[in-house]
Amino acid sequence: MKMLIVDDSKIIRQKIKRSHGMKEILVVGSAANGEEAVFIAKKTNPDVITMDLTMPKMDGLACIKEIVDIVPNALILVISALADKATAIEALKLGAHGFLCKPFTDFELADAIEQLVLETPHG
Repeated sequence: MKMLIVDDSKIIRQKIKRSHGMKEILVVGSAANGEEAVFIAKKTNPDVITMDLTMPKMDGLACIKEIVDIVPNALILVISALADKATAIEALKLGAHGFLCKPFTDFELADAIEQLVLETPHG
């Protein structure tokens, strides 16, 4: 499985890359904003995408809308400090499959990705 990491914080991108916890997942791209994410998604066709919501140029919600059209089978895990339920629900309506609040531990991240991969029907 291929993973794309999308977050405007380099520290968070590195933390996710280091600790996603699943050996079957190869990180194929890392983006600092939604525009980069769309470009990388077109090139790499990722299976799993971690998505921040608050980013420059194109935010996570707009990015989810675009990525769902490009890679319809990608599993999107929103990782955000916005613990606002309305925003989380909006992200899920747009096509995200899960939500993890920042800050998170390595275990919480690994667990969220594992649940996403194992429990979401692929099609």
